[in-house]
Amino acid sequence: MNIATGNAYDDGDKHRGWLVGHFIDQADSVQNSTDVEIKWGVHQAGEERPEWTEGETRTSFLVLISGRFLQRLPDRDVELANPGDYVIWGPGVVHAWRALERSVMLTVRWPSQ
Repeated sequence: MNIATGNAYDDGDKHRGWLVGHFIDQADSVQNSTDVEIKWGVHQAGEERPEWTEGETRTSFLVLISGRFLQRLPDRDVELANPGDYVIWGPGVVHAWRALERSVMLTVRWPSQ
């Protein structure tokens, strides 16, 4: 049986917040997956990725745990202001973001590669 336990705040530091994905070092770990990536992101107020991503081939699901977060997409800006607010975008959609307040985010991307 393959089981992993931990704390997302502590364990996320090892891979820039990512807890599951193909890049997890232990190949025999349940956290090593080519199917999905999961990230626990903690962003300070004002932190941002101002440049647009390019060449994205995965689907992404982003949900706000706490704080206030602005997800920038080609045709709109989506403000995530209430816990549980989310946005999903598919392959090929460029994006950028800015933390309007200290924000905790959960991101799921698939596939992992």
